[in-house]
Amino acid sequence: MTVRLRPMRLTDLPAVMVLEEELFAPDTWTRAMYQDELARTDTRHYLVAEDGEQVVGYAGLIAYDDEAHVATIGVSTARQGEGIGARLLDALLAEADRRSPVVLLEVRADNEVAQGLYRRRGFTEIGRRRGYYQPSGEDAVVMKRELLRG
Repeated sequence: MTVRLRPMRLTDLPAVMVLEEELFAPDTWTRAMYQDELARTDTRHYLVAEDGEQVVGYAGLIAYDDEAHVATIGVSTARQGEGIGARLLDALLAEADRRSPVVLLEVRADNEVAQGLYRRRGFTEIGRRRGYYQPSGEDAVVMKRELLRG
């Protein structure tokens, strides 16, 4: 695989927004939301997966001392199933583990593939949020992973 991970830059946003629309419409984040996230370098960690000059995936983490949140992960439909999402998640979890003992996330209740990936990385379901995704009104499964420090 020729895909490499690197920090997301503002210049990546046009490509990220195309993927955002492809993957998450109508519940997409806006360009302004991503700009705000990228400006918060103390608590945010955003990556892109790049194949040559093409952004094929992206992911973001919000991390505080007591807990971290996987904010988003997306991989181009054409590149799903190649392990790119797993690499992005593993990179986020490595960063989260340096900052916090707990990682939380929300995932669409109908996205069994993503839930399976999260379970394989030690996440367990701890609840549901009815109507979480807007404007679609889709439910979210809340998942949690705790770092066991020895």
